[in-house]
Amino acid sequence: MYRPLRILVLAVLLAAGAGRAYAQDNEVVEVPGGITYELIGTYDAARLNKIVTDELNDFKTTKNNVALPEAANGVKLYRVRYQTVIPERGNRPVMAAGLIAVPEVQSRAYPLVSYQHGTVFSKDEVPSIPEKSTETRLMIAQFAGHGYVVIAADYIGKGSSGEPDSYMVKESTAQACYDMLTAAQAVLDSLKIRTGGLFLSGWSQGAWSTMVFRNKLESLGIPIKAAATACTPSNLYLLANRWISNRSTLDADWIVGTAALLINSYENYYQLPGLSREAIKPTYWQTARDFYENKIGWVEASKIFPKSVKEFFQDDFSGKGSIMANRFFRQLFENQAYEWRYRTPTRFYYGKIDEVIPPFVAALPASYQEVIGGAPSKAVYAGDDADHRGTFIYGMIDQKKWFDELASK
Repeated sequence: MYRPLRILVLAVLLAAGAGRAYAQDNEVVEVPGGITYELIGTYDAARLNKIVTDELNDFKTTKNNVALPEAANGVKLYRVRYQTVIPERGNRPVMAAGLIAVPEVQSRAYPLVSYQHGTVFSKDEVPSIPEKSTETRLMIAQFAGHGYVVIAADYIGKGSSGEPDSYMVKESTAQACYDMLTAAQAVLDSLKIRTGGLFLSGWSQGAWSTMVFRNKLESLGIPIKAAATACTPSNLYLLANRWISNRSTLDADWIVGTAALLINSYENYYQLPGLSREAIKPTYWQTARDFYENKIGWVEASKIFPKSVKEFFQDDFSGKGSIMANRFFRQLFENQAYEWRYRTPTRFYYGKIDEVIPPFVAALPASYQEVIGGAPSKAVYAGDDADHRGTFIYGMIDQKKWFDELASK
């Protein structure tokens, strides 16, 4: 199992003379490296089957007959807290959190899925608080409910993290996911759980997070069985300019909320003082700041925000789309998440009526890999009726079948 990482974790455990520990009903257990974990609950088969029926139907935004299989086993849920750093701020150490979902079934080695979650507009709709995150529960039911260990980072600034939201901040996102993987291996070792074969999955923001994370893993020589991303915002510069300059009738109103997070996050993490005032119209500036700082939620912000990103931004800022003219747009350009030669086979899911990520943007990495001769990469069409959530559901079903095939080899 990705030997460099496991050797590092085992070395730390042995050096500290650590014994085996087990979490009992919210008891906090410490393992070396500043890592703690606690058992926060169990999803039995009945709970998981409610997720794949009633909760799936509530989550869907288009009418179709898509279904997920009933659970094969129950799942134990652990919240993990671990140390990570902010590379954009000189590797300043911070704390972050995440989730480990462990199937209640005997196996010599469980396949491991690292899931990266999509955009959320509150601080607590994150994997480490699964009852607040429907997408996380669906992944638990689909994968952990069928024998996979599932791990997921909250990202810096979400969940119990005391930092500002690191929304679409490249190095911090990759580092938080990598350190979550390291922490998860330490916890799983404490629980005497062995894994074999690493898979990556992500949706929307989490698709981008998966890409920058897998780039880091590949650069470190850590093998990945396969990666699958749905609605991938592979090129942030291209996507932002499309939202501003070429609005589609499909575009969701809440895209403005992502713009508010993006501007304030980049002002904070890339040390761009005054960016939000330069970018956002004065009418919306305070609401955008309060929204980013979780002082208000989307329901309240949406009553004030306009319906399009172009209306949200000041006219002169919207015209500064040249990467040479504005540091923000240049940073977006630098934060692309697809321009390298892949080592890992990948599937990129896209839908015809996705109201957030245009099909061209979502499928772009597959075309890029075909041109440069990288690892097999496939753009997978989720269908004519696949919107943003529908593409996620389609991708979750398809990638499970694909991962099962690879895990059995």
